[in-house]
Amino acid sequence: MFIGEFQHNLDVKGRMAIPAKFRRSVSGGAIITRGLDHCLFIFTKKDWEKLAEKLVTLPLAQANSRAFVRLMLSGASDAEIDSQGRVLIPDYLRSYAGLKKATKVIGVYNRIEVWNDAAWQKYKAKTEGSSDEIAEKMADLGI
Repeated sequence: MFIGEFQHNLDVKGRMAIPAKFRRSVSGGAIITRGLDHCLFIFTKKDWEKLAEKLVTLPLAQANSRAFVRLMLSGASDAEIDSQGRVLIPDYLRSYAGLKKATKVIGVYNRIEVWNDAAWQKYKAKTEGSSDEIAEKMADLGI
């Protein structure tokens, strides 16, 4: 389980340290891909397989389904954790998420999200500002 918010920096080679409390879960390797809201998603291989199996069952005839599957699967890359607990983030994924140096690493239960620090601060402020509205919508979903 991944929870929490952490500040990390990319090095000049595009490597980022995985928070120490997350490393054990991804020590066997992980998958990194384009996420939503222009962040990156990092999944354990087990959780990635579950997601990929669901994605390939989406209706091929629907343009939105095809687009979402392409976004997630074509951007996916194996992410090996090195001996110092770092993962190399490919150039195309760093570009997609607008990652420079300062990043936020967010634990979202079954995945890790990697955000450009400024984008995360903006997103978080917007979400916190509308938390009452969001809570009401979640209540409609039974949460």
